[in-house]
Amino acid sequence: MNMCGLYMTNQKRYFGLGENVFFTGLVSFFMDVSSEMIYPLIPLFLANVLGVNKSMIGLIEGIAESTASFLKVFSGWLSDRIGQRKRLLLAGYAISTLSRPVIALAGGWQQVLASRFVDRLGKGIRTAPRDAIIAESTETTHLARAFSFHRSMDTMGAVVGPAISLILLQLYHNNYTMVFWLSVIPGVIAVFIIVAFIKEKKRPALLHAEMPQLSFKHLDGKVKFFILIVTLFALGNSSDAFLILRAEQLGIRTVMIPAVYLMFNLIYSLSAIPAGMAADRYGRKRIILLGFILFAVLYYGFAVAKSTTAIWVLFSLYGLFMGLTEGIQKAFLSTIIPAEFKATAFGVYASAVGLAALPASLIGGLLWERVSPAATFYFGAGMAAMSTILFIALIVQNKGPSHKTVISS
Repeated sequence: MNMCGLYMTNQKRYFGLGENVFFTGLVSFFMDVSSEMIYPLIPLFLANVLGVNKSMIGLIEGIAESTASFLKVFSGWLSDRIGQRKRLLLAGYAISTLSRPVIALAGGWQQVLASRFVDRLGKGIRTAPRDAIIAESTETTHLARAFSFHRSMDTMGAVVGPAISLILLQLYHNNYTMVFWLSVIPGVIAVFIIVAFIKEKKRPALLHAEMPQLSFKHLDGKVKFFILIVTLFALGNSSDAFLILRAEQLGIRTVMIPAVYLMFNLIYSLSAIPAGMAADRYGRKRIILLGFILFAVLYYGFAVAKSTTAIWVLFSLYGLFMGLTEGIQKAFLSTIIPAEFKATAFGVYASAVGLAALPASLIGGLLWERVSPAATFYFGAGMAAMSTILFIALIVQNKGPSHKTVISS
């Protein structure tokens, strides 16, 4: 039995999951409570309190997400090179927690940008090492379930966070600052769980010649094609801030925005684990393809929506889309990358997708202001349709004697 197999065998089990998978799920739950207490309020705070235009909101979100993306590939490479996961994980979550007081004290868009920058800085540091911990703590046959459990816990935090915001806004008469300050508490809990419960897998020191390099040479054509597809898809997937602004534009009251976002995240959380189990059984590519198609349909729906009822339905479908894609894409990727470059490859994947966030949000904001709000969503639907076609091409390209294996991966 290899070291990874021995490590997984010796783990304690919680609800059928390895202890690291279970506790990284709890960490993400509390951090997302912290993040989602404030995230749906940020575009409203910028637009309604600080008077920031839509293009600037898109720029702020794009810079924030791209910051995380630049760091993900470096953090993953560093994690593989030094054989450390937990320290980078801890640093990333601690940095994000420190961003909360910055936005609580914000008096202009510059401070909001600084807060988002610091928050995403932490995310960039932690994401690849965290995904590597999950992959290394899980049997290959249960990867989709493990990653989907993590996404489910992460998103359940995004259910609780907006729920807390909704209650606080009603109790304190739309006091954004109060919500921002209280969001520090669950972030601190997340950091404590990492210190107390996450266990570092012992990794043998790599020889200099084996140390991963910051390059694509260890990724085969299928991996590169898949990363290209999801990157093109991400170009049309502009910041969720535009979904929130669209909801407000069509008549959803400010105090109800956290409720809409809560519903979206609840559906996301509840659908993630069943979707992961279905992907492990019936094929990860099939579920990913279904998610792409669904996104094209729902973004078209946001473009043509005319009522608040439509917004509630579309946010529900958006939650289902997220459940069908986030964890399952990572599970699929985990099966086609070399074990010794796992964190590096997760970092390359996350960086490629995340770097598309800046142009995606800039394009979304410009289309909103210079063409129409609907144009932002037409563009997203078009990019999703293109990605769907390319993904089908990837499936067809890999048909042959190993057709059954490829389709079920």
